[in-house]
Amino acid sequence: MKKMNYQNVKGTLDYLPEEEGIRRIIRRTIEDVFIQYGCKPIETPILNYQELLASKYGGGAEILEEMYTLSDRGKRELALRYDLTIPFAKVVAMNPTIKMPFKRYEIGKVFRDGPIKTGRYREFTQCDVDIVGVQSQMAEAELMIMALDIFKKLKMDVTIQYNNRKLLAGFLRQLNITGQMINRVILILDKIEKISKDKMKAELREAGLEQMAIDAIEAFLQKDLDGIVEQYQQMAEKEESIKQGLEEWNELQSYIKRLGMEPYCVFNPFLARGLEIYTGTIYEIFLTDKRVKSSIGSGGRYDNTIGGLIDSQETYATVGISFGLDVILSALLLEETCLDAKGLDYYIIPIGCSMEALLVAKALRDQGFKVELELGKKKLAKALEKANKEGVKKVVMIGEKEVAGNTYTVRDMETGEEWLEKFNY
Repeated sequence: MKKMNYQNVKGTLDYLPEEEGIRRIIRRTIEDVFIQYGCKPIETPILNYQELLASKYGGGAEILEEMYTLSDRGKRELALRYDLTIPFAKVVAMNPTIKMPFKRYEIGKVFRDGPIKTGRYREFTQCDVDIVGVQSQMAEAELMIMALDIFKKLKMDVTIQYNNRKLLAGFLRQLNITGQMINRVILILDKIEKISKDKMKAELREAGLEQMAIDAIEAFLQKDLDGIVEQYQQMAEKEESIKQGLEEWNELQSYIKRLGMEPYCVFNPFLARGLEIYTGTIYEIFLTDKRVKSSIGSGGRYDNTIGGLIDSQETYATVGISFGLDVILSALLLEETCLDAKGLDYYIIPIGCSMEALLVAKALRDQGFKVELELGKKKLAKALEKANKEGVKKVVMIGEKEVAGNTYTVRDMETGEEWLEKFNY
């Protein structure tokens, strides 16, 4: 008989209590900020129709290659969600009476059959906020300052890189690059920090770009920020999307300056974000010290997705941001950042008096304290050793002497001080 394979599926993890405790702190911190910003919770199914997730308004060809597909007993073609964006767009499309602006958050697992590296797995948790019904860059500014608030609470130094797809796409159109070729070129430019310029030029040639266009892109990449903005301003006279992109960029810049976000936000004119759904401002969040190379949060504006799903010409102004719980955990573990786990208030050690220990545990829990009752019959010395190791604040000891006097002994594990508390058994 073949031995059962009880290992984890490649790209999936078990989280034991210590790491899972940190994950829960990260999740609660993120969710608390979402709620503080007035975001409303929703939950969407992990299982979706393949047709929905494979829509041209979804993640694009690169992500579709990583999508897990399956069929049910009725031979319907299904898929596991690869992000929380398309399921959210589906919710808005199915519920036309939702009042706008609508600002929702969702925290849940998603699945991608892609390459595995630090903080990137095949089953992972995303924490998303999306705002639908706001055309101005106020929505982007709100999400960016929300991100900075989250990472400040997590004691992480981050930098937000941002750009506008209208600027990048408009520039490429001025080089007579059109249609699907624009998305293909943007996918290549998105790798600019990961591959050499020679490799990038080789990929552009393989994509079918003429040498004149490749030279123009290379010259553009060598310009400083002022030179790039100046070139955009010149192109804006004959390219409407660049004109719109500059207006949006200037509006966002004004919010960034006024809100004091300048030290943490960097305009990156070469940031592309590979997903085809993006139509305007895009951003990615990185650790400032680059200890983890991949982004720990990202998002952008995708105004055409909801209307596209319901086959409507109407656009729904929509912008979102997503934080990767697992990559944030990896970053925190690498940085050895200490998060306040707010552990147990009391650890109760029964010394031959289990019934009385249960009564005290119940009474303390009824008062709202976090209490663990020792169930394993540990000797007192071993139980105190465990309390020290796990950072328990106070230990309660209950033996025959305490029960006889209607008391229990409390020890403060930080100071070593002990005292008796009255209790009517």
